[in-house]
Amino acid sequence: MSPWSTDLAGRIDEHVFSSELLRDNPLKDPHERPLWVYVPPGYDDEPERRYPSVYVIQGYTGHLPMWRNRMPYRQPFPEAADAVFAEGTAPPAIVVYVDAWTAYGGSQFVDSPGTGRYHSYLCDEIVPWVDARYRTLADRDHRAITGKSSGGFGAMITPMLRPDLFGALAAHAGDALYEYCYIPEFPQVVRRLRAYDGDILRWWDDFRSRVSFTKEEDMLLLSILGVAACFSARADGTPELPFDPRTGVLRPEVWQRWLDWDPVRMVPAHAEAMRSQRAIWIDGGTRDEWYLDIGGDAFRQALADAGVSDDVVHFELFEAGHGAIDYRYPLSLAWLCRRIAPS
Repeated sequence: MSPWSTDLAGRIDEHVFSSELLRDNPLKDPHERPLWVYVPPGYDDEPERRYPSVYVIQGYTGHLPMWRNRMPYRQPFPEAADAVFAEGTAPPAIVVYVDAWTAYGGSQFVDSPGTGRYHSYLCDEIVPWVDARYRTLADRDHRAITGKSSGGFGAMITPMLRPDLFGALAAHAGDALYEYCYIPEFPQVVRRLRAYDGDILRWWDDFRSRVSFTKEEDMLLLSILGVAACFSARADGTPELPFDPRTGVLRPEVWQRWLDWDPVRMVPAHAEAMRSQRAIWIDGGTRDEWYLDIGGDAFRQALADAGVSDDVVHFELFEAGHGAIDYRYPLSLAWLCRRIAPS
């Protein structure tokens, strides 16, 4: 496997998207965001042809240029995705890479007073912008969304909330079944916050004053602070933890706000939307540190209980932890493209 970049058979158009919905967001993050749109081989040769589209979203702390990071002996996903189409593994599609980074590391792709209107930005700005400028099949039956970890969570909830836009999804180790993936971290946070007098915003001030990730607790506290900003921010944008930061005792009303975003618990209220999906890919590693293999299985069962046909669901567990599962992305991409391709 060559360690250097290779020429694509298709091409990636790199845009800067100016979002009105993200302008003046609570964290003062940039409202101008990179947006990459990949068009498959032959796109310019058949000017009348229209294509299905797949939207790709990232995990926590992910931002668009990270797609070019290279692991030893592996292709970055944009190259691996290009190979899917160049080799004819799947029908051609337009692939849209969306940036939803925030100062806290991520947006969970939801609208929140703590971070900004990232769900609306994705659905109401990015999708119509792409449809207006590229030859997409601008219909939910030919539009999918895919992601890993927090991106997998975004891929699970977005078709529930906007089935008018998305008719297929793939979630790789997506956040789900919160009593297993989040609660085990809460007592660890309590221990780490003792050095900050139980105040996670004191840690945040410290984090911003130095080189990032130079203290052992940084990633743990960043993720909990960031998710609190997404799921349980007060009206003024202040993140509120779902537990007492000194005793660890759950705060039921705040914790319920997190549970309301658990994809497993969301399915019953959005059963019709999920029954309308053309394709649902769910996978995870059997050694996932956040137990997202169990969360994925619970999500699959919730879909079955809601009447989603087994024919549209691909569920798979494989030997791995949470990291280094990027080789799974081209598999789901090809599967989605076959499902959303025109007849």
